[in-house]
Amino acid sequence: MVTIQCKHITFQNIQAIIFDKDGTLEDSEEYLRSLGQKRSRLIDAQIPGIGEPLLMAFGINGDRLDPTGLLAVGSRYETEIAAAAYIAETGRGWLESRAIAHNAFMEADQVIGTTPSPLFVGSLEVLQYLSLAGLKLGILSAASTQRVKAFVERHQLQDYVQLQMGVDRGPSKPDPALFIQACQKLEVAPQNTLMVGDSLGDIEMARNAGAAGCIGISWRTAAHLHSADVAIAQLNEIKIWQSD
Repeated sequence: MVTIQCKHITFQNIQAIIFDKDGTLEDSEEYLRSLGQKRSRLIDAQIPGIGEPLLMAFGINGDRLDPTGLLAVGSRYETEIAAAAYIAETGRGWLESRAIAHNAFMEADQVIGTTPSPLFVGSLEVLQYLSLAGLKLGILSAASTQRVKAFVERHQLQDYVQLQMGVDRGPSKPDPALFIQACQKLEVAPQNTLMVGDSLGDIEMARNAGAAGCIGISWRTAAHLHSADVAIAQLNEIKIWQSD
């Protein structure tokens, strides 16, 4: 077990750290925004006028992605259901609405593809540093498990990350069951595990699961992370504590 120091906060008896992916390790804002815009345009082509409301629902405002919005924090399944609900408001049946949303999402995937998003500067070095200290590391994302595994493989993080977990059809953030399940897979207790994420969902999930602590990270603004134990702007603010 190690002691983690982050700004003025110290976390003791830590065995593992679980990271969110999008907005925490991966600078995926541009990719997510392009994906959401394509989904909206495809649906709008079938149902004129619905595109702008969908963009608002997704949390897309021009060239900015709301860090608290659906696209930034929701799972793919939740986002698809939300889109179907907007479609259903136009008077279409629920099954038809689900089909329109699903097909648009699938086509957007094919058009946008899986263009790699870069790691935030310094992320790799921090993962290496924490791993060398003997900590178990995991990724728990609202993205699909397939996308999490592809991310780890693309950036060659296999030597440092023991858990690659996404959200498919089961519970989504902030359900604490996700964090508990992640800890079980890492074979650590929640009270010896830190959560690092860029959304309120990350913080609430870990807090309600009994995590050792919650570190919020935002590379731009951290106003939405007020409930975290500490908020940082760079991952390298996470330090292994060493006494003098």
